[in-house]
Amino acid sequence: MEAINASIAFDRRLAHQDIEASRAHAAMLAACGIINSTDGTAIREGLLTVLSEIEAGTFPFSAALEDVHMNVETRLSDIIGEAAGRLHTARSRNDQVATDFRMWTRERIDELSDGLRQLIVAFLDQAEAGSGWIMPGFTHLQAAQPVTWGHHMMAYVEMFARDRSRALDARRRMNECPLGAAALAGTSFPIDREMTAETLGFDRPSANSLDAVSDRDFALDFLSFAAITAMHLSRLAEEVVVWASPGFRFITLSDRFSTGSSIMPQKRNPDAAELIRAKTGRINGSLMGLLTVMKGLPLAYSKDMQEDKELLFDAADSLALAIAAMTGMVADMTADPVRMRTLAADGFPTATDLADWLVRERGMAFRDAHHATGRLVRLAESRGCELADIPLEDMQDICGMPIGDSVRSVLTVEASVSSRTSYGGTAPETVRNQIAQWRQCLQAEMSGGTAP
Repeated sequence: MEAINASIAFDRRLAHQDIEASRAHAAMLAACGIINSTDGTAIREGLLTVLSEIEAGTFPFSAALEDVHMNVETRLSDIIGEAAGRLHTARSRNDQVATDFRMWTRERIDELSDGLRQLIVAFLDQAEAGSGWIMPGFTHLQAAQPVTWGHHMMAYVEMFARDRSRALDARRRMNECPLGAAALAGTSFPIDREMTAETLGFDRPSANSLDAVSDRDFALDFLSFAAITAMHLSRLAEEVVVWASPGFRFITLSDRFSTGSSIMPQKRNPDAAELIRAKTGRINGSLMGLLTVMKGLPLAYSKDMQEDKELLFDAADSLALAIAAMTGMVADMTADPVRMRTLAADGFPTATDLADWLVRERGMAFRDAHHATGRLVRLAESRGCELADIPLEDMQDICGMPIGDSVRSVLTVEASVSSRTSYGGTAPETVRNQIAQWRQCLQAEMSGGTAP
């Protein structure tokens, strides 16, 4: 029973939050006259002694005491005596753990949000360096249209900015304080829940005592954010693996972010990217695990909820490591603009530009222009040449109209990317404007504004 029931092996990670919440609770009890000020002071000071022992690594955690709450309270009793027994007035372990866990999760969101901000800055640096470098753009991993390296980097800025937004949305939702909900029905003591909530940095007390102790939506919100972020990291990791492969050679990673082989001395493996890709499975598993734990539970608290912490702890640790490693890789990778430009010209990437030219300059309906361009592509394939090398006479025969040399001006990859000036497009100037706007947003955030 002790082996299955005890949670101290993992919930000891909540010790700092447990002590902070207990000190706030003791101060509120004293302010409301529920305990006397002498006991309130003794409890608060004794808890600081407990905290110092935990930080020094000398605290005697005991599985026999089941969880972090009883371990802290028992040690407090050893230090200050009978007054420690008054700390648990007007609360239960149900609202206590719900409060501690929210505080821990809130802190992890703040740390992960900062990590994502650093990752975004690394992408902005890459985008700025290569705002005009031309690379192939793909759909179905087939050459589609040329884009710029800067444009591709900025796509990840948008993705990870959405992840930050999800994290901050989750933080706002979870920032309600369960402490004072007691076991499930509230308490008959004249407590001041607003005081406790404010002291602990919550926006407000939770409004329903049953919901307060049985809710784990905040943990599911966190895991949902974590799973989507991990998915984005995994997609990026896959591109890093592909880009670093001999068939692409778009980038190289230094020895700091690649590993060798035990038998093949020439190898430079993108192991960090592969491990990030794999950690997505662990994080997804944590989300599905907690959803499964919670799906059949009646109100209010059930011991099943003890299974929430290890899942979230593991996901938070895995995501923090993945973000840090990816930030290092993005800053470390060196793109090869010559290689990317060479491959960008393969696969008739300016076919769409030709169709657009026929619409814009010759008034063809786009569907007709699309079909005519397709026939020109097949002709070029049969002759082993590029679209720009097809004689004008053949273009005129297929399109059924006069075509002059001006058409060749749209058939280079440079002209293609430069023409994509629509908002959000790949043109170098458009990309540079986006970079400037993002840097301005991040600077405003650091100065006290809203996170982008």
